[in-house]
Amino acid sequence: MKCYELQGPSGIDGLALVDKPVPEPRENEVLVRLRAATLNYRDLLIVKGGYGSRQKFPLVPVSDGAGVIERVGPGVREFADGDRVIGSFFESWISGEPSEAKMRTNLGGAVDGVLSEYRIFPKHALVRTPEHLSDIEAAALPCAALTAWSAVVKLGGVKPGETVLTQGSGGVSLFAIQFAKMCGARVIATSSSDAKIERLKMLGADFTLNYKATPDWGKKAREWSGHGVDLVVEVGGVGTLNESIRATRIGGTIAFIGVLAGPPPSNSRLPLMVMQQQRLQGVTVGSVEDLKAMVDGIAASRMKPVIDKTFSFDQVKQAFAHMESGAHFGKVAIEIG
Repeated sequence: MKCYELQGPSGIDGLALVDKPVPEPRENEVLVRLRAATLNYRDLLIVKGGYGSRQKFPLVPVSDGAGVIERVGPGVREFADGDRVIGSFFESWISGEPSEAKMRTNLGGAVDGVLSEYRIFPKHALVRTPEHLSDIEAAALPCAALTAWSAVVKLGGVKPGETVLTQGSGGVSLFAIQFAKMCGARVIATSSSDAKIERLKMLGADFTLNYKATPDWGKKAREWSGHGVDLVVEVGGVGTLNESIRATRIGGTIAFIGVLAGPPPSNSRLPLMVMQQQRLQGVTVGSVEDLKAMVDGIAASRMKPVIDKTFSFDQVKQAFAHMESGAHFGKVAIEIG
């Protein structure tokens, strides 16, 4: 089989296409013929060596993949050859609260990922693909979609009539819009591009703000929502946190996910967060049980992920470069086979 491998944090050019033997599934394991993968910003950071010391080398990168079961090992009764499946981001986090042990086996970082024609998965780490989704669409779900689901549904507890604010047009933000609308909420969406803003409206955003044209977007969002938004899906990080605090109602929640916006401003509004009894909720993907719940919700609503562009398996470097450019709207996908 062919797979991509990083020998070290050497950047996109360091991705090497190598040959390896197809592995055999052992007891309670499943061999999956991977059909598609999608990229997350985290994958780009790992390739560039900016994701801390836990990643191993050599490493098969990328966490999000979907495919078809090629062969099941002894003791596997839950799946059969030919079943379409999605792999969980954390193979050891089956259910319950997170822990160091549960979060140790993150795909494409601590253990090999999915940028490969075949991969062995433990049977407990697989979820069936919704019938209405293609393999490319299904490959968008393990990290970005589940992170948004955890932020909006599981941890955010968004209810009909509430207001959710999203930032930009990356995978997590677009899924957050879709899940918020699924919950019956209103959505405020920000972007730096007027063209992307029009697409955000088509996806269901009720109110939009160009954050470059409106630097005080937090104040404007608070005014539009009345008393402030109930939940901010914060993907910018400390660089946008001030305006997120400004936008959030008293007692509201900021789901803290990303690190995209750079260093914090000098005039921090953290004291305002204390005074308004806001909650800063860290979000790191979710468990296999959470993935199953989300997939059931997607199947029931027949929701479809937003796919920006699909690259072939021999265009992996171009796919990473496209993500790095920031030109994408939705998920950057790779068709493996």
